[in-house]
Amino acid sequence: MNRRIALVLAASVVFVVALLVMVRRPAATTKAVRIAYVGSITSGPPKLTGASALVVRDGWLEGELAKRSAKLQWVPMPNANVGPMTNEAFANRSIDLAAYGDLPSIIANANGIHTKLLVPSGRGTDAYLVVPLDSTAKSIEDLKRKRIAVHRGRPWELPFVRLVDSVGLTYDDFTVLNLDPEAGAAALAAGKVDALVTMAAAYTLADKGIAKIIWSTAGSPPEWRMLGGLWAAADFVERQPELAQLVATAYVKANAWASKDENREAMVEIATRNGTPATIIRSEYDAGPWRERWSPLFDPAVTKHYETAISYCVDKHIIDHGFDFREAYDDRYVLKAIDELGLRGYWTPGARL
Repeated sequence: MNRRIALVLAASVVFVVALLVMVRRPAATTKAVRIAYVGSITSGPPKLTGASALVVRDGWLEGELAKRSAKLQWVPMPNANVGPMTNEAFANRSIDLAAYGDLPSIIANANGIHTKLLVPSGRGTDAYLVVPLDSTAKSIEDLKRKRIAVHRGRPWELPFVRLVDSVGLTYDDFTVLNLDPEAGAAALAAGKVDALVTMAAAYTLADKGIAKIIWSTAGSPPEWRMLGGLWAAADFVERQPELAQLVATAYVKANAWASKDENREAMVEIATRNGTPATIIRSEYDAGPWRERWSPLFDPAVTKHYETAISYCVDKHIIDHGFDFREAYDDRYVLKAIDELGLRGYWTPGARL
């Protein structure tokens, strides 16, 4: 009986593995280009935002891939756990590219998941520290020995670590709770935590009278801001450089469209798809020159950001060891896209928000 059960179990495992291979493997005559994105869900299916939404709406990439017998597949990643799930998807080869943030990308490469940054996504966004409306805390020092909600491994953790370190404190000086943005906001509203580290959702919490902002990277050194971008599996770039170029060009094309003043309101509308009110989006978008917000250039500001962040992550034991960022990006795709799209000189290298 035990032998029979063992055989049945073994057969079941073989079947499941075969099924997974069949699901993950594209048809023999069709190459699949799979792009992961942060799926914002307010009602209905996940919605794309930012440049990814423009790539879909434009249809250029899908058409160009079809000419090469390739199919475009969008893979949503839940906002509550996008970093780890995207890294896992890269690790098991179920995606080829992903539009996501700097810290999870650093964690991936430090752990042997080799990816390449193909298109930086602009000059970065701000992180915020919020406290309940009735809190007397006015600074991070006032929160010593308090409960702070931080979603570990997400881009906003790195600015928070920098803030804590800048005043001579460490994580040990707080009770840090690993909560995703939605759970963290709920905990703050219910009085279960004393502070929350988040992104533009800080404005929503403030607008609803739930919290107040006591700090943001807007008043900090530029390298403290969060950067994101289009990352590709290193082996995908090596195997399919033509397809990688098409995707990079589509994103540069999208950034150029988004950066035009006449398209600002359209980008505000797209950004509201995650449930954030338009007034809040405008507050975030009003910082700095509009065109430069969407710059895809690999300039010293971008490379310095990642090099500094990698060293910082090692120093603060977020990752066990560093890596050479020069091995984790390839600027040739952006440069070629800029040439093909006639965008030389359109963005200013080194410009800051």
